[in-house]
Amino acid sequence: MQAYIAQPTDGGTYPGLMLFQEAFGVNGHIKDLAERFAKEGYVVIAPEFYHRSAPAGFSASYTDFPSVAPHMQALTVPGMEADIHACWNWLQQNKLVQKDKIACTGYCMGGRASFLANTILPFKAAVSYYGVRIAPELVTRAASLHAPMLFCWGGLDKHIPQEQIDAVTNELKKENKPYASIVFSYADHGFFCDAKAAYNPEAAKEAWALTLAFLKTKLTS
Repeated sequence: MQAYIAQPTDGGTYPGLMLFQEAFGVNGHIKDLAERFAKEGYVVIAPEFYHRSAPAGFSASYTDFPSVAPHMQALTVPGMEADIHACWNWLQQNKLVQKDKIACTGYCMGGRASFLANTILPFKAAVSYYGVRIAPELVTRAASLHAPMLFCWGGLDKHIPQEQIDAVTNELKKENKPYASIVFSYADHGFFCDAKAAYNPEAAKEAWALTLAFLKTKLTS
């Protein structure tokens, strides 16, 4: 499995962060995010989830969903779990990483992966941006969540209706799991990505600040 790596260059040790891709691969947007997080003091690994069905380095245009559809369909939960474990092991073996301070974040398909990751490994924090199909497919795993979660949703998102958001938060409440769920009423699906028509600079700026604050608080508590 290939992965994009970004890390601080000023010496010392840092928290580790898994960064999970959208449906369109580990593309320029995901690589840019990895670099942004590295500048904030994280050792970042962004795995290529499609490595079983696509060539290394695969990505597709945001207007070319047919190119990614076969790889999405080939992706399985056990396969993603194996990839997440591999990233965990890589971070644990990296001399720059503070082994007890590992977090994860993801966008769209990656937001779903972030929820999944938090159910299988002892993260300190997890962030999910407009995570698709958490409900109904993964929400029953809520009892297994290890770390507090931050959810960022778009109120204009037709892909994830309010009923699904409610299903996620209600299950976390039921299982007494710590979380923050933020709905940006004026933002659509993919609002954080500046390469998409749905990009909302205001919501993206606010969500970025919330994400950094959430990670910093949970990783230093």
